[in-house]
Amino acid sequence: MAELLDDEEIQSRLAEDWERDGEEIARTFEFDDYLDGIEFAREVGELAEEEFHHPEMIVGYQQVEVRFTSHEEGGITEQDIEMAKRVNDGA
Repeated sequence: MAELLDDEEIQSRLAEDWERDGEEIARTFEFDDYLDGIEFAREVGELAEEEFHHPEMIVGYQQVEVRFTSHEEGGITEQDIEMAKRVNDGA
């Protein structure tokens, strides 16, 4: 099992434009149209499958919210931070 990060570690390592929301980190990505958001969600899904670390995603009309947490550990781990950075880099 991965170790949970403490509050200071989370804040210092959090990927750009991501926020902590309780035991998750989250970011909402904006798109010009719905299908761009769907394509983005598909790309994030492929990354999640490769890494076997799956986020919650909420797809809206011109936005996709992505949330990471490590369920087995009960909070935020280094894997969540790294996945957020990879999503920022283009899924």
